[in-house]
Amino acid sequence: MSEYTKENVITSAWSRNVPARFKICPVMGKKIHKDAENLIRINLIAAFTVFAIGALCAMLLVLTRWQAVHLLPVDWYYRVLTAHGVNMLIFWMIFFEMALFYFSGPVMLDCRLPTPLLGWAGFALMCCGVVLVEYTIFTGQADVLFTSYVPLKAHLLYYMGIALFAVGALLVTGLFFAVLVIARRERTYKGSVPLFTFAGLTAAILTVMTISHGAAIYIPTLLWAAGQFELDAEIYRIIFWGLGHCSQQINVAFQVGIWYLLGGLTCGAVVLNEKVSRIAFFLYILFISMGSAHHLLVDPGLGPAWKIWNTSYAMYLAVLASLIHGFTVPGGLEYGMRLRGFVRGKFEWLQKAPWGDPGFSGMFLSLVIFGFLGGITGVTLGAEQINIIAHNTLRITGHFHVTVVGGAALSFMAMGWYTIPLCFSKKISFWRLARIQPYLFAIGICTMGMSMIALGALGIPRRHWDVSFANALFDVQFPPMSSILFALMGIGGVTAAIAGLIFSTCTLGSIFFGTELLPSDYNSRVKTPGVLYGISHFPRQSFTDAEVEKIHQSGGAQGTVVLVCLLLACFILFYFTNWQLLSSVLWRVG
Repeated sequence: MSEYTKENVITSAWSRNVPARFKICPVMGKKIHKDAENLIRINLIAAFTVFAIGALCAMLLVLTRWQAVHLLPVDWYYRVLTAHGVNMLIFWMIFFEMALFYFSGPVMLDCRLPTPLLGWAGFALMCCGVVLVEYTIFTGQADVLFTSYVPLKAHLLYYMGIALFAVGALLVTGLFFAVLVIARRERTYKGSVPLFTFAGLTAAILTVMTISHGAAIYIPTLLWAAGQFELDAEIYRIIFWGLGHCSQQINVAFQVGIWYLLGGLTCGAVVLNEKVSRIAFFLYILFISMGSAHHLLVDPGLGPAWKIWNTSYAMYLAVLASLIHGFTVPGGLEYGMRLRGFVRGKFEWLQKAPWGDPGFSGMFLSLVIFGFLGGITGVTLGAEQINIIAHNTLRITGHFHVTVVGGAALSFMAMGWYTIPLCFSKKISFWRLARIQPYLFAIGICTMGMSMIALGALGIPRRHWDVSFANALFDVQFPPMSSILFALMGIGGVTAAIAGLIFSTCTLGSIFFGTELLPSDYNSRVKTPGVLYGISHFPRQSFTDAEVEKIHQSGGAQGTVVLVCLLLACFILFYFTNWQLLSSVLWRVG
């Protein structure tokens, strides 16, 4: 890769008489500021490291919930469950998202990074927070799970760690907003910001909203843990889910942005209509947080009008946004492949896609899992009536594993494969393992998630260490089918955990011990181990309006239309089945 070069001195209110150093990305043609690249690298290393911790915890948990194995004792089960939730839902994803803020800001806008010390300060605060949280959890002082519901109380250092981590993330988010101002002022781009940057802006706004909720609840909780404040359990739950659920919406914004970005990088996908895609992102900002209400549908402190409005009306505007992306992303892939000559039938474009590239396969599998499994189950469970019979069962756990893990985390992994050559200038180590990793992970998480959903339909509760309820006062019996489903859940969970560890091994191994990439490697037309298939096989190129119109007249995204119709058919079937189950419930009063 080309060396950094000193450009003209840039003078502004942010930086005076400081030479900005850039290099040119040989794949994207973007100028990369050295400070931005260094911060991308360090945040990615942190993300891959905590991901490995979370994957190990996942292995232990699934071998405990599998009743035939039942590995951990009860105290360590809840301890590891807390560590798994915090590392996977907060640390891994937010560290990765901080790297994405630098990528979608300075890199995509060809802009320098103002006040890089602020980025390093944010990273330092986040690392201090991680150390405090990990210490309190693994020393047995914070067995409170991810939600840490009151009256469960952790050590004061736990809440301080969460607060430090949140402040660090907020500093980086503020730096992203500053980059937008600098890029606009210095005219480093023309027209509107790139779509991936717009996704980053959506995520940044949602981050501010999310951390504001976190401050509103964790500051009183910290005082409560110190014995200085009384905290109502219902108030805690209401405000907490403004943090707990909205944090997933940050993931969703970046997840969709990654779909668009990797679509273009791997197989030259086009954006069907940027205005429509941007409107869909804007709907996320306005309405996606309404989904938090589905965690509170059985809580007595909220009235039915509030619950019905949030889950039966407002939330569906966010669902509409996801449906728009669910058409435009695969539609853009289909257009891009058809423009390159793959026009036979409805699905040659999909058949000839670069399935050997873990960036593409991870991205597309994330799209399918999030839509068919996560989206369908999420909208269904968001209905107040159905939520009553599903709440606090394994159906909820299964849903968010196929949504957060199968959707967001898998898309982040797909992007992770591209950060190695683009940001670290390294070849992917253990290339054969890297190629199968997305498939292994997808199979594992789908098997585990669907088994959990089926177990929840049988009434199996979530979070319980021993669902056989040994030594309980009352005998609890579940259908014999649950034993088979527990085995499938265990096998799927172990498979996904192994795939997760493969991801950490390949990425960290590539970063620290991988082979340096040379400029000639990026220009190679022949796929060689360690050179990403999508970069070498589908070079960037532009098309005339006439060529695009010809594809449109020949049928356009007809294959995507078939896939979308299949999605809607599956949704109708699943939704009807759930209402059928609800109608068969025999309510006994008195």
